[in-house]
Amino acid sequence: MADGSRESWDVAIVGAGSAGLPCAIFAARAGARVLLLDHADQPGGSLWVATGQMSAAGTRLQKARGIEDTPDLHFEDVMRISRGTANAELVRLAVDHAAATFDWLMDEGFEPLPDHPVTGFGHEPYRVARYYWGEKGALSIKEVLVPIVERLASEGRIDMRLGHEVTELVQDEGGAVTGLRARGPDGATQEFAAGAVVLASGGYAGDPALFERLNGYPQYNAAPYPWCRGAALKLGEAVGGFARGAENLFVNFGTLFDTDEFPAKATGRIEHFPERRQPWEIYVNAAGDRFVREDIDSVDAREMALFHQQDYRYWIILDSRILAEAPPIVVGWTKEEVADAFARGGPAFLTSGTLADLAARAGIDAAGLERAVTGYNYGVATGADFFGRRHLPRPIAEPPFHAIRMQASAISSTVGLAVDGELRVVRRDGSPIPNLYAAGEALGSSQTMGKAACGGMMVTPAMTFGRLLGERLAAKGGRK
Repeated sequence: MADGSRESWDVAIVGAGSAGLPCAIFAARAGARVLLLDHADQPGGSLWVATGQMSAAGTRLQKARGIEDTPDLHFEDVMRISRGTANAELVRLAVDHAAATFDWLMDEGFEPLPDHPVTGFGHEPYRVARYYWGEKGALSIKEVLVPIVERLASEGRIDMRLGHEVTELVQDEGGAVTGLRARGPDGATQEFAAGAVVLASGGYAGDPALFERLNGYPQYNAAPYPWCRGAALKLGEAVGGFARGAENLFVNFGTLFDTDEFPAKATGRIEHFPERRQPWEIYVNAAGDRFVREDIDSVDAREMALFHQQDYRYWIILDSRILAEAPPIVVGWTKEEVADAFARGGPAFLTSGTLADLAARAGIDAAGLERAVTGYNYGVATGADFFGRRHLPRPIAEPPFHAIRMQASAISSTVGLAVDGELRVVRRDGSPIPNLYAAGEALGSSQTMGKAACGGMMVTPAMTFGRLLGERLAAKGGRK
């Protein structure tokens, strides 16, 4: 199949990541002629950098460990955690088929951590243990999927072309998608005919300009997969599709960047989970005010509190006694390493002999910071914190005083292509664009997680939707 202009495929898949790989596998194994294109020079997509959290209810592993769970319970948990903001139709589709996807992945060689499933990690927990993680995060998933695709490609059952940037979808006079055009590594553009096209090339978090335009704030984090540049969204919109999900923008509870040059890599990870380290410090916003009870158990409550702060930024405030006596707040750092960071100084590690000067250095309102510290110290003295905080080990009173700057960031994409319950890309009037489908982060995290972070509700739906599309499109010969 050297000349794309003379060949026709049942299914052309744009993107060889968490959705595109299963789609190609299941379509090829069902006998379809499969073309798999990726702009990068290696398959795997964001599985190279993602955390790889999965969730599924009713799996064989759960049953073997005596855990009773159902898709209905999973659905209820996702809608509870997202406060009803996730797309119920797509969540239902994802959770109803998640167990089959996870069982298949285990059959192919995936190994979860020994104590899994658990109720969660890093996000609002589920009520039932249905959360799974591999030892290497998403790499554990990639190391299962990529070899399967490479083997099928070597057998001639998948035509995988890397270094190919899809530049345009081809439509007939009636608006049906009939193929695509792609620019190869040599710069030449070819046209590929296909019965169906699946957009599975990820989100837009790797394109800082597009990220800021769609999210409304800068892309601070350099961690997203660099090839996630919004190709699926652009291609879909160009043929009549539209973007949705901006109303579900949300932020994590902050990343430690010791620089003002963004996007940037995180300097370290702050331990702000009270179940692992109770806070000795207070958190303040640009006005100097505390904005959340620092020891609140709910991850979602902390994230939603930060969502309403200026620039999604806050500062962790402590004094010399807390620095010396509290467990280190940066994961994996010793007390001495934290102290050294303050001694060196920098955008994220600030220190001063007075609260007023510390506020000036940080860009915090000085009167507000003084008021927040005074109010907190009152709570320590009386046991009656204004925010209801329970862990009150000592006041913030002994100079020098310190501030650690925290910045909310995102490595995934909230906004994505609108699809219907059959994963067909749709127009604003709800009508599907014939022969065009989308899956994975191309749909936006807002569809399967809503305005929240629901553990495992990105990579598992991506694999599941890819699997379902591969099966269904192969059965239809690729066409609608």
